[in-house]
Amino acid sequence: MKHMNFEMALVQMFVTGGDKRRNLARAEELIAEAAAHGSHLVVLPEAMDLGWTHPSSRTAAEPIPHGEPCRRLAESAACHGIFLCAGLTERCGDHVFNSAVILGKSGELLCFHRKINELEIGHPFYAQGDRLNVARTELGTLGLMICADGFAKDHVLSRSLCYMGADILLSPSAWAVPADHDNQTDPYGAIWKDAYQPVAREFSVWIAGVSNVGPINDGPWGGRKCIGCSLVVGPDGAEVVQGPYGVDAETILYVDVKTVKRPARGDGWSRH
Repeated sequence: MKHMNFEMALVQMFVTGGDKRRNLARAEELIAEAAAHGSHLVVLPEAMDLGWTHPSSRTAAEPIPHGEPCRRLAESAACHGIFLCAGLTERCGDHVFNSAVILGKSGELLCFHRKINELEIGHPFYAQGDRLNVARTELGTLGLMICADGFAKDHVLSRSLCYMGADILLSPSAWAVPADHDNQTDPYGAIWKDAYQPVAREFSVWIAGVSNVGPINDGPWGGRKCIGCSLVVGPDGAEVVQGPYGVDAETILYVDVKTVKRPARGDGWSRH
């Protein structure tokens, strides 16, 4: 068994709804900062190009991998020689998807996912995905899901990624609360700990959910706010780090990750 140790960066970035140019420019700045810090894997939030359920998704979504958002992120990955994960709004023919990608150190597309367990309010904006994927890399096997995929019934999607051999589950997210939410009396994060910890513990995997921050300025949840609280749970099911809460809580969280590259499994599940 081969042990891999590397630094992962969770980019809890400010996303401005509908402002693709600003969001991509800010992402490039933060990716460069994380790479300079020594990160080998950088993870960005859900729909970081346009914002989750922003009405502009209907007209401004672009293809993957040839649209501008994916191309620019691929250029950043190649420029810094890092692995990069990000949530993007994807145009494919007449359909728009809430998608995510994992890009390799040369900017190549390694893994691609379309969100399956979309919240009902997202249905007018996004078509439904129909498959799961993992990427086998020198850092370990990376599984890809998006936000509410993580709390699908019986955790079926995250568990399926584990059965596909994932060592680390990456989940670009957009965690939002009502405008009047009081984090002192009702601390945010239990829903994700409840979704991540049992799966991480059962399969001895890392799970990283990375949320954006910023007000939701349009769409069905207009007036709510994205508040970060990005979360990493380790293979023992314990919380490793949780990001700060707040509409302005933009930050980069750094986590030292240790994975074990195991031989292929074909005779039933065994992590221990």
